[in-house]
This record gives sequence, structure tokens and C-alpha cells, in this order.
Amino acid sequence: MTTVIRAADEDDLPAILAIYNDAVANTTAIWNDATVDLDNRRAWLATRRAQDYPVLVAVVADEVVGYGSFGDFRAFEGYRFTVEHSIYVAEGARRRGIATALLTALIERAAVLGKHVMIGAIAADNEASLRLHEAHGFVETGRMPEVGTKFGRWLDLVFMQKRL
Repeated sequence: MTTVIRAADEDDLPAILAIYNDAVANTTAIWNDATVDLDNRRAWLATRRAQDYPVLVAVVADEVVGYGSFGDFRAFEGYRFTVEHSIYVAEGARRRGIATALLTALIERAAVLGKHVMIGAIAADNEASLRLHEAHGFVETGRMPEVGTKFGRWLDLVFMQKRL
């Protein structure tokens, strides 16, 4: 089936919420313990739009199966040409090229906005995400042991970056 990547709108928020909360509850992709509500995702979308940053959804057969976005890497002016992205795919739609399509689209949009570097912060145990980023020209630039915790264990964080 064909994957369509497009800008997210308000009608996509319930699907985005479900994907986000599943990642919180069942993966180390998001290092939060508590799920969020629709108002949280609505505020997040509004913030991204106000910053002129994209929120993209991946749609297969009229169903949102993934989403991605990027935002400021850090809040200081010197980092204004660097963004950090995130991509999440519904559990039943993984390993079908959806993350690749979202990452490709995010890289293109960041370049159009004049960004110089895109960063991914990835749990070291997320081999699929590490391989995805390597395949798109990201290189590991840092590894921080035991800086987070989830599911009763310490997590290592890998920073990967790509010059745009």
C-alpha cells in the first residue's frame, strides 16, 4: 500500500495521541512514564505551528499510522540552525518503510527552512532507529550512559546528527 506523507491537522490528533501514548506505555522511544491527553497534543501541535515547524503524518489507506516533527534543539540563539526530530510509528505498522518516509520528509523540510544540522536522540537499545538514522547519513556524535530510566532500568542515550 502507498504511504502518503502530509501535514497534520486537528483531525489527526486522536491518532497521534494513540501512537504517542502507546510509545510512552510500551517502548523506550519516549522517556516519560505518564501518558497524556488530547489537550496536551493540541497544545504541542499549536506550539509547532507557531514556530513554523512541521508536524507530518504518514497515512496508509486513510489511517494515520505514524507521525514526525522537529523543534529547536536548545533554546539559545546559537543553536538556531539546529533542530531535533522525533518520529513515531504505530505498533502494527512498523518495519514497512513509514519511518523512512517520515524522516526523509523531515530532512527535506528542515533544509528548506535553512537548518544546518538535524539531531536524533535515541535510546541505545533501539537498534531499528539507530540503523534507520545511519541509513539516512546520520552519524553517532555522543553516547551518554545511564542518563535516563524507564521500566525499572537505566537507559543510555545516543545522539546522532546529520548536516543538512
